[in-house]
Amino acid sequence: MAVKAESEDDTKTGGVAADRLRSIVERIERLEEERKALASDIKDIYSEAKSAGFDIKVLRQLIRIRKQEAAEVEEQETLLDVYRRALGM
Repeated sequence: MAVKAESEDDTKTGGVAADRLRSIVERIERLEEERKALASDIKDIYSEAKSAGFDIKVLRQLIRIRKQEAAEVEEQETLLDVYRRALGM
């Protein structure tokens, strides 16, 4: 049986490939920073929409609806209509 020499990239500490773990953690940290920047950009766009006179609550609802499948939206609207009629609205 041949013994494979470990390279620096495969150095294991306590059974953990330290360089691989470090790489994964650094990638996650970079993505977290990108997500933070994107969240800030989205917040800025909502502020822009508000200053243009748009209702942010309704805008958020519109965005949520656009993410859904058409059949799901239709089902929800139908149920909402049924519930409204049941309450006399």
